[in-house]
Amino acid sequence: MKVLILDDELLLGKGLKHSLEQDGYEVESALEGSEALRKISLGEYDIVIFDLNLPDMDGIEVCQKIREISNVPLLVLTSNNEDMNKILCLEYGADDYVTKPFNILELKARIKAILRRARGTVKKSNDQTIVADDFIINALGRKAILHGREINLTAKEFDLLLLLATNPGKVFSREELLEIIWGYEYFGDLRTVDVHVRRLREKIENKNKDYEYILTKWGVGYYFRNVY
Repeated sequence: MKVLILDDELLLGKGLKHSLEQDGYEVESALEGSEALRKISLGEYDIVIFDLNLPDMDGIEVCQKIREISNVPLLVLTSNNEDMNKILCLEYGADDYVTKPFNILELKARIKAILRRARGTVKKSNDQTIVADDFIINALGRKAILHGREINLTAKEFDLLLLLATNPGKVFSREELLEIIWGYEYFGDLRTVDVHVRRLREKIENKNKDYEYILTKWGVGYYFRNVY
């Protein structure tokens, strides 16, 4: 697994690099957002870990620019007073975040969980293809096609869509979705589910109509409309 660490704190970056290399990861580093973007455009990484506070651009901008060129999983490092930026990063395509100071074992657990999802090893239905009207979800190929056009989804967005679509009409609470999609290693809050549902809806729903696929059961959770 190839990891890119983007952080201008030299001691933290070196320590994290050393710890991950001991676990068999191949690790590269970058000190500025522009350097990381150049590296990502030239090579392939399995995950990018980056700090929100960088010398040349903020983490939100980094997240946006990475998502313009790559679907590589993103793990954000934040401080305790950056709640709004955490949510904004999730809005713009980050997969998860860890708050500084962090336990290295927790960080490694998050990395492993993200990489499992990105490799498609999250437990799924035996059905290889789901068809709902003009919506086609290919579980093995991890592709979602709507009206003949492939939808660009992150690993967790796809896992969330697949879970709901393979259980049409079943309402999942936010707690259940956190446990199933993010796994027991996840220590975040319920807003993470709402952010990912909102992002997913923005990609698959008609903005001029009521929601057609992912619906809300008020006070309970979310479900996929039973259309097949």
